[in-house]
Amino acid sequence: MRITELLSEQGVALHFQAADKAQAVDELVERMDSLGVLADKAAYKAQILAREEEGTTGIGEGVAIPHAKVAAVKRAALVAAVSRDGVDYDSLDGEPTHLFFMIAAPEEAKNFHLDLLGRLSVLLMDEGFRQKLIDAPTPAEFLRIIDEADEEKAEGETPQPAPAAGYQIVAVTACPTGIAHTYMAAEGLEQKAAELGVSIKVETNGSGGAKNVLTPEEIAGAKGVIVAADTQVAMERFDGKRVVQTRVADGISKPGELIAAVLEEKAPLYRARGGGQQPSRSQGREGAGHAIYKHLMNGVSHMLPFVIGGGILIALAFLADTLLAPGADPANFGKNSQLANFLKTVGEAAFGFMLPILAGYIASSIADRPGLAVGFVGGALASAGGSGFLGALIAGFAAGYLVLLLKWLCDKLPTSLEGLKPVLLYPLFGILGIGAAITFVVNPPVSALNAAISNGLINMGEASGILLGVVLAAMMAIDMGGPFNKAAYVFGTASLLTAGGASISSGPMAAVMIGGMVPPLAIALCSTFFKNRFTAKERQSGLTNYIMGLSFITEGAIPFAAADPLRVIPACAIGSAVAGGLSMFFGCTLPAPHGGIFVIPVVHNWPMYLLALAIGSAVSTLLLALLKKPVGED
Repeated sequence: MRITELLSEQGVALHFQAADKAQAVDELVERMDSLGVLADKAAYKAQILAREEEGTTGIGEGVAIPHAKVAAVKRAALVAAVSRDGVDYDSLDGEPTHLFFMIAAPEEAKNFHLDLLGRLSVLLMDEGFRQKLIDAPTPAEFLRIIDEADEEKAEGETPQPAPAAGYQIVAVTACPTGIAHTYMAAEGLEQKAAELGVSIKVETNGSGGAKNVLTPEEIAGAKGVIVAADTQVAMERFDGKRVVQTRVADGISKPGELIAAVLEEKAPLYRARGGGQQPSRSQGREGAGHAIYKHLMNGVSHMLPFVIGGGILIALAFLADTLLAPGADPANFGKNSQLANFLKTVGEAAFGFMLPILAGYIASSIADRPGLAVGFVGGALASAGGSGFLGALIAGFAAGYLVLLLKWLCDKLPTSLEGLKPVLLYPLFGILGIGAAITFVVNPPVSALNAAISNGLINMGEASGILLGVVLAAMMAIDMGGPFNKAAYVFGTASLLTAGGASISSGPMAAVMIGGMVPPLAIALCSTFFKNRFTAKERQSGLTNYIMGLSFITEGAIPFAAADPLRVIPACAIGSAVAGGLSMFFGCTLPAPHGGIFVIPVVHNWPMYLLALAIGSAVSTLLLALLKKPVGED
């Protein structure tokens, strides 16, 4: 099917005046509805917005392709719009969007809309083609330009037989959404290879599944492999080949350099079962840093649902207790009523998986499936031993590289034992090794650190109340569940016991709680007011931190701190310290060990407590905005 069979002159708006993303979606949906292809406009729009929540369809280079496949669509259709001034559409590159193509696909269309997205993306990577569309004087000319380019592309896509001598280079492209950049990178590599007279076959790992899949014979006959991907791809098939592994964006912007790296044999040999070199990043500009970031984000992305789901359930438990059990035991806040007890139990169960998931999927990213169980166990031991999320980070990376070491060692065993490696040798020795490392190397010094911190806090409390508030609150934000955080919280709750929850000794608990509320609130505020410091996915996750911050659930900030610790942790710790010092300065006290906004009525001098919270959150927000680079600069 040709693109222009789905796009009519009525569906083209050449003078698009939308002011922002929300208005752009509204106007495009209205134009789609005017074509008579929607059975339920509201349902179609809801699906469009749901897709945007998964990740922006602003693919960069001034282009956005919002799309939905839903039963509310009667027949497939396409609408287009041109904004010469540009619209802020949360594009991946942070630049204004000038060209919009909205796709409507009926539910029974299988992967029709994904195929059309791929073809559109490939056409739109041509800057000259994009400019022609923007400059088109009439809808008819707009359609003619598309039809001409689509026809040229269709003629060039006639299946060509594989070269008799095989392909010189094979490649794989993949991006997180599996749509636009996947196909754009494939197109970039194919075009450059044709220009250089090099035979290449590119496998695309898109949302509709892998296409143009490489065969073992093609891989074996190739001089080398290019993997341009921002997600995990099947790598073991490339064992023994020279592999260049890089970002999907490099397949679009630097295809010549990638091809040259293979032809000139600059790419290292890849060893899937240990031994030899692992593939390096193209041109060495990112190298180990990008690899570590990729492993880290694999753990963070899998951990995030547990943080969000568990955190909101715990917040609902506090709300239930506030409404159903007012005045009940403050030490048991969140579990005094039957409903609250249920919600908090489920929420805490979700939280219990958070750190093992983080460590497990970091290890899995490094060592593939054999690393998963080893990382899970390491994360669980770090959590139980009080090491917190920093301990889980260590456990994840340690587990991953431990399994790589085991693969290298086991590679020397007889081939008859090949089947035993993943089911017996890797899990047995991997879990044993990580268990020993966390239990005997990580956790003992953490316990000693806890005791030292607690003794230091006791001595400090005798000297200066304000300084104590500064230190306690900062500790809550330093490791968000690790030894510093736990020591501060234990000290705060202990002060309640010694004071009976009534005297000035409950001041430390107020400083502890405000210190734990600032990090998630600062993340939420910064992702709202300084959007270009966060990816679209991070901005969506950031919104839930309003709830968790107000509920004193510091863990909402963990995914952001884990992904960018050198910027996020100092910014949060400084804002928390400011809030904790102000809380003690204003004489605020708190007789409850938890609850956040739900226990504000029992806080002594609560107006000034809220002021301290606002000031501390503002400080952290501004520091985050200063320290974090706009996402496009990375």
